[in-house]
Amino acid sequence: MATTTGAFVAGGIAACGAVTVTHPFETVKIRLQLQGELQAKHETQRLYRGVFHGVGVIARNEGARGLFRGIGAAYVYQMVLNGCRLGFYEPLRQGMTNAIFKDVNVQSLGVNIFTGAASGCLGAAAGSPFFLVKTRLQSFSPFLPVGTQHGYKNALDGLRQIGGNEGIRGLYRGVGAAMVRTGFGSSVQLPTYFFAKRRLVRHLDMQEGPALHLASSAASGFVVCCVMHPPDTIMSRMYNQTGNLYTGVFDCLYKTIKTEGVLAIYKGFFAHLARILPHTILTLSLAEQTNKLVRRLEDRILPPAVKEKI
Repeated sequence: MATTTGAFVAGGIAACGAVTVTHPFETVKIRLQLQGELQAKHETQRLYRGVFHGVGVIARNEGARGLFRGIGAAYVYQMVLNGCRLGFYEPLRQGMTNAIFKDVNVQSLGVNIFTGAASGCLGAAAGSPFFLVKTRLQSFSPFLPVGTQHGYKNALDGLRQIGGNEGIRGLYRGVGAAMVRTGFGSSVQLPTYFFAKRRLVRHLDMQEGPALHLASSAASGFVVCCVMHPPDTIMSRMYNQTGNLYTGVFDCLYKTIKTEGVLAIYKGFFAHLARILPHTILTLSLAEQTNKLVRRLEDRILPPAVKEKI
């Protein structure tokens, strides 16, 4: 097993590779979630009519730059979030398992879910300002705007403006929704990945390798999307708001359902699925490979006394 620092680095690198591929779908998802915000269904102008229509419209009007708005902030966020999630999950799981069962090798679904959620919440809180500015950059469009528009030049300019105008509180606007959203996703992502992996090995006799990692990641990604999308919609709206349109997570949820109907919290679901499936597959598959590389590097540079402890 890699050290906590090694796992943090490996998880962050894997997530950055995944986000490079899936970022355009994230842009479309956010715009679909903000489209028709707090408007009755018959009053909503559908500028983006689905995943591939959204990608096409943005590509035609804004080019690749439009699809990859906020990619710099996304890299930083993914390094922080997935570094924490993948780096702290196993140490937390082993610590709790040892404390409860006196055996770190015991697999407890309850412990796995709790430590998955805890590691995800830590990452979401730490990376919240970067996700905030990423969301606002991605929602901006000079051609087909939806939601509140923020004309930031780049991520650094966005952070500077938010910090200057709204202070620290502004930078952490919506952090509660982010922690709920990521806690939901993280509570099932790694447990379902390892659960699917064990079942595939046991029942289908699959061997360790890319095929096993791919199948396990796909199963995990689908479950994550189903669980995480409603709080993800709420988070996108809270991040993108200015002023006090929503006072909190439940106020946003109540206003959204009251005005737009219960299905509004699933706006952009298929764009989210188009993003989360390859993202989860790439993140977890790449994490397996980057962890191996990090372990090899640590074997070369760490002294024997340290290696005995990990």
